[in-house]
Amino acid sequence: MRIIAGKAGGLKLKSLKGKDVRPTLDRVKESMFNIIAFYLPGAEVLDLFSGFGSLGIEALSRGAGRADFVEINKSHLNIIKDNLKKARLFDEAELFKQDAYLYLKNCSTKYDLIFMDPPYEKNMTSEAIKLILDNKLLKENGLIISEKSAAEEVEEFNELSIFKNKRYGNSLLTIYKLK
Repeated sequence: MRIIAGKAGGLKLKSLKGKDVRPTLDRVKESMFNIIAFYLPGAEVLDLFSGFGSLGIEALSRGAGRADFVEINKSHLNIIKDNLKKARLFDEAELFKQDAYLYLKNCSTKYDLIFMDPPYEKNMTSEAIKLILDNKLLKENGLIISEKSAAEEVEEFNELSIFKNKRYGNSLLTIYKLK
């Protein structure tokens, strides 16, 4: 797992191995960031279900202004902290050891970009997006970038249009935009 581009481009990120760990593949991440490149400069980013922080750190490396990382697993959160320090991006980030849904229920920050990469085949995306919409956490022209199993359904929401929907092997990348 590495940062692909930007001021920390090429940096290898720390992670853990295990059956419950599934970092975003470089080809998926590269395609994702090519699609959203216009939205990155100065963006306020939320990396929900952060894992090891790969998506939020990539966004910071490519010019996002700040990023919040929400991860319930303490050891994963410590790895995010180490990765941010290694990339010299720690001062541009805030870490939250919290359940993603609880964070969304209590959050008052509005974001330009919200990344979500929950555990595959747990159908967790829909509830998270509903909370984002109910609490108005997405800024005007903001994007929700969802990665999940290609076996899961693509959800549609009245307030969102699907900006991009693409399958990469067993991953499905869906980018939503406020209507």
